[in-house]
Amino acid sequence: MAVRLQGDWQELDVQTCAAVGGHLGVYQLGTGGGTIVFIGVADARTRFGLRGELLRHCADPPTGATRFRVEVTHSYRSRYMELVEAYLHDHGRFPIGNADLDRSRFGTLRPGGGPA
Repeated sequence: MAVRLQGDWQELDVQTCAAVGGHLGVYQLGTGGGTIVFIGVADARTRFGLRGELLRHCADPPTGATRFRVEVTHSYRSRYMELVEAYLHDHGRFPIGNADLDRSRFGTLRPGGGPA
């Protein structure tokens, strides 16, 4: 499995998000150009899983978010941490929509290759 999320970008609109399953997993929100602006997780406390999280963002998207991609996984917490750490490695900061995260809660990941 690749460290960085590899799924195809889809439009962040109600119709597309409503078709996503109610699974546990991780997701990224991005711009039309593929810039990641938010990394999120649909965990055991999330109502309606990935679908619920994405529909919530349709109503109030982070700055510049027009697309999303998802990964269904039961290891959502560790995968979320891995995606954030990979972003930190690539950019030296959190995505704009995750700027409130506490840096001390994340480790240092040194994945091979560059940003996807």
